[in-house]
Amino acid sequence: MKNLSGLTFICLLLITGCQQSTPSKSTPEPGTLLFQSGFEDNVRIIPRSGGDEDLTGLDQTLSKPNDWVADLDNHPLIGNFNIQYQGGDTTQRYARIIPEPGNPANKVLKFWLDGPNVDNSKGRIQANLYGNKGMKEFTQSVRMFLPDDFNTVKTYPKSIHWLTIAEFWNNITWSQQVPYRFRITLGMGKPTAQASDLYFILDAQDCELFQDGSQKYTTLWAETNPAVKVPIGRWFTMTYYYKEGNATTGRFYMTITPEGEKEQVVFDLTRLTHNSQDPSPDGVTDFNPMKLYTSKDLISFMKNKGKTLQIYWDDVKFWVDEEQ
Repeated sequence: MKNLSGLTFICLLLITGCQQSTPSKSTPEPGTLLFQSGFEDNVRIIPRSGGDEDLTGLDQTLSKPNDWVADLDNHPLIGNFNIQYQGGDTTQRYARIIPEPGNPANKVLKFWLDGPNVDNSKGRIQANLYGNKGMKEFTQSVRMFLPDDFNTVKTYPKSIHWLTIAEFWNNITWSQQVPYRFRITLGMGKPTAQASDLYFILDAQDCELFQDGSQKYTTLWAETNPAVKVPIGRWFTMTYYYKEGNATTGRFYMTITPEGEKEQVVFDLTRLTHNSQDPSPDGVTDFNPMKLYTSKDLISFMKNKGKTLQIYWDDVKFWVDEEQ
């Protein structure tokens, strides 16, 4: 995200506004429900080694599969779930299950980011589903709420190309043993330095990993949709579908449904969804279904304004195509 120029972002706004108006094909079927949770009842956050955290328990307001360990971590397609920070402490970042503001009968997962907890250079809170068995076709749905503080993000005096909310690794980019590194990044951004609404932004990148651990990302495609604004101050359901494939068989489909409104298609893209050089792609082994990841500069801007980057999540669901 962060390596797109302002001019590129503006061009994408102009170009893709027309592309998004006509979906390429029918709405994808979600497949078999693998897991669901609304963070209710005895769902708890527990510590893990290294400063990270985990979710445990089952949401008894929902039917199975609703157990974070028995139904998610122990599923044959899933490796492991955890919440990762990569450093810092609770004065800079945290994930907590809290009563929903204004609706205390409902519990939600809150991501709160108020300091650059990663090497004093960036901020990260992310849910990891890592070590999965190469999922080639899957769907996720989650309710999402951006508090009014996000209206201040719209006044940030620079364009925004790096405010990540989900990421898909096919394959991971941080291991010397893994070839053909690739990611798709979903985020929120704004095209210019002037105050503006926020839009969903999406890009796909090959990655080269060097022996010293440094990385080089090459953007293969990038999209945004200026017809759909990111809702602030009200709940919306975000649903996305990922299908591994080449430039004619790969697909990324995403919708949002703001509370009380009709579903809106944000992206319906037929695109390459694996490394451009991979002769035998084998599915997504790692992805971040919920994420809040951005620059020190944006975090500091919000803090100086007396505001904080925070996202509430609820009602997460995962489906997979079991015939893959």
